[in-house]
Amino acid sequence: MGTIVTFDLYDEDEPSESVLSLLREAIDVLHQADDDFSTYKHDSPLSRLRRGDVTMAQCPADVGQVLELCNVARNITDGWFDPWSLPGGVDPTGYVKGWAAQRSLDVLRRSGIRGALVNAAGDTASFGGPHAGVPFRIGIVDPAATQHLACVVESPGAVATSGTYERGCHLIDPHTGRPASRAASATVTGSDLGLADAFATALAVAGLQALPLVEALDDFEALIIDYDGTFHTTTDFPAVRTSSKTSS
Repeated sequence: MGTIVTFDLYDEDEPSESVLSLLREAIDVLHQADDDFSTYKHDSPLSRLRRGDVTMAQCPADVGQVLELCNVARNITDGWFDPWSLPGGVDPTGYVKGWAAQRSLDVLRRSGIRGALVNAAGDTASFGGPHAGVPFRIGIVDPAATQHLACVVESPGAVATSGTYERGCHLIDPHTGRPASRAASATVTGSDLGLADAFATALAVAGLQALPLVEALDDFEALIIDYDGTFHTTTDFPAVRTSSKTSS
């Protein structure tokens, strides 16, 4: 997946061997996702599928599952998230990173620990919290001043942010095939990091016109930060500290 993933585990005691074994299993989930979906690995199933060397039926089952879920995200976002529109063939990277982190977290749920957070290059999947009854709080970077926070959110389980302030203009408008970003950053919170990641990408590309698409969903909320610093949020976005430039 071409990124760094970190784990934070919280409990009353030092991790037991059973917890460490599950942590190793959670790490293996990420390595397997990289093996299956990396566009940088010439022989990954996804790379071979993109070249036409194999059919979908010849790929691991996870490849078909992920592409089906990408199609769901494409439909929900009215095509603003569309892995089939990217140069070089289908590229589900905007979904896979969050999907893999979420699956990795699901392994850790079996450990019985108080809380865990999987951080995939700033997008987080979590359960529990650092203390009993206290959810994880995630800082959202100010896209205009990346050494500062724009706000802090209480995580409902998944928090994903997309924008061009770190990697430059890498986002593609699926409707034109050209680079585009109509928001300085877009953050989506919800119950699943794969979908939150996809929705954040869609909002970063589409801007305010796509915000009602997230508003209509039961389990997800969103924040868009404009290039002038103005905040736009869905009704129940879980911010605990925000800028004074806010609208909803």
